[in-house]
Amino acid sequence: QVQLVESGGGLVQPGGSLRLSCAASGRIFGFAVMGWYRQAPGKKRELVATIITGGITNVADSVKGRFTISRDNAKNTVALQMNSLKPEDTAVYYCYGRGPPFSTDYWGQGTQVTVSS
Repeated sequence: QVQLVESGGGLVQPGGSLRLSCAASGRIFGFAVMGWYRQAPGKKRELVATIITGGITNVADSVKGRFTISRDNAKNTVALQMNSLKPEDTAVYYCYGRGPPFSTDYWGQGTQVTVSS
């Protein structure tokens, strides 16, 4: 069974930085897509950024220029470097992976990011 485990969330002041990491474990044959989604209280889960095996990224306009996504295909890990954080970035951040069998979607348990002074 494949599991995604996030780490690196926490409380940070506006303008600060955090780095989220996600590691996959279990019977893994590689993820075509890895990424991050977030869900703020009372809102729908939204895409933050995704990255495919070849390195092409898709980044939400709301975080473009502030957040950077990267992955290590050999280790099945994905990271999100978050800079210039704003209070509106406060949310639970979920690691995501799409892989076999049959382009299954896998999700981590989520990690809380709170941006507040």
